[in-house]
Amino acid sequence: MSKKLVFKNKEELAGHIKTHGPSFYFSSQTSTVIPYDKLEQHLGLKDGEEFYLCDLSQMPAKMELLDNGNLQVQGAVSWKDAREFLKSKGRNIKTAPTEELALITAGLATSATGERCFAFGNLRSQVVRLKYFDYQGEEKELFRDKPLEIDGINFDQYREEFKAYSEFKNAPFPRFQNETDLLIGTEGQLGIITEVEIETTPNTGAQHLFMLLPKWEQDYSAHLEVIEKIQKFRDEVVVVELIDSNAFSFLPEDERPNQGKDAIFFEIKTEAFEKFYEEFLATLEGVNEEEIFELTETRFHNIRASVPRAVFEENSRMGVVKMGTDVQVRVQDFKALMDIYREFSKVGVRYNLFGHFGDAHLHFNFMPAPDDIELCKKRFEHLYEQVLKMKGSPFAEHGIGLIKQKYIQSFIGPVQKETFKALKDKLDPHRQFFPQGYMH
Repeated sequence: MSKKLVFKNKEELAGHIKTHGPSFYFSSQTSTVIPYDKLEQHLGLKDGEEFYLCDLSQMPAKMELLDNGNLQVQGAVSWKDAREFLKSKGRNIKTAPTEELALITAGLATSATGERCFAFGNLRSQVVRLKYFDYQGEEKELFRDKPLEIDGINFDQYREEFKAYSEFKNAPFPRFQNETDLLIGTEGQLGIITEVEIETTPNTGAQHLFMLLPKWEQDYSAHLEVIEKIQKFRDEVVVVELIDSNAFSFLPEDERPNQGKDAIFFEIKTEAFEKFYEEFLATLEGVNEEEIFELTETRFHNIRASVPRAVFEENSRMGVVKMGTDVQVRVQDFKALMDIYREFSKVGVRYNLFGHFGDAHLHFNFMPAPDDIELCKKRFEHLYEQVLKMKGSPFAEHGIGLIKQKYIQSFIGPVQKETFKALKDKLDPHRQFFPQGYMH
């Protein structure tokens, strides 16, 4: 059985950690992946097994803009809170997860990089330092500029195998290069993050465009041209996002600007717009200039956030868990990934495609009826077999959690498993932090 606990200060949290009770920590419950109303059945608890569901959403929130331009965050601060706070001071966050109401500390635990990665890189590299509670309820501090060294654990072979994935937002396993890597992407399995210092950027002006393209299932030649050519503009373009025609269908008609087509959304730095137009837009052969439109920043972000939320709500209405992908591949492998998704589009199950187009990181979502779930699972098994062959990343930003662990197994070998066990033995000897996590 499980017992829910709500923590309102560090003392209460530390006190619970010292009991060493097996615990799953969460905060805003905004995830479009975890079905919180069905959480217990996914935990797979045995009869009589006691487990704590630990709510961190009431922890005191505090933000401070430091003299060096970094943002210091404590407690229950959301990405929206941080963005609004920073904009009042002429700055902005470098990361923009789709769900702005999610808490920053939870985002670090899952390394949820979001859509601004195209310009600013992954969230993991933006963290300057962090504090966390260890298994004894003691608060400790980790720094990005210090190499990760733990007595009795040799990371050499682990780091060597990580190199194959170093260009992705997240690899199938954490980086473990710098001290801060210990808590980023480990999903609360080695401790609970309490404070973080992250980089910010000046809030310079931007222009927002969307570009209409043919439906990718029918003709993706323009999509391939755009993704190849846009790679040279990471200094000028902050965001490159795709929403396909199927994903738009989940929005009310008056909120669909796509005219029945796919759309790619761009956020461009104002001072670089002329270069972007002359050296990118004007060079595209497969795009009609008359199908490129400007929209406001508010509308841009509202559309981008509304689509995944609408998809999740539809799945909930159907009574099924989200059947979606989080795959990122190299740009040279993007066509092969799209070919797999084209095959998926023919299996007779509703679907949609959206996500971080510029990074070759899209979310394909089946929208199954309950009877279609097994068919979708078999399709996903095929997908991850192919992603493994491509040396792609199967879960590039949303973590692994509970329902995706089946698919991660082939990506994690003996070196990673031995490292995980050594870390758990050293840093979580009672196996109290998320015992069902992928490190077990």
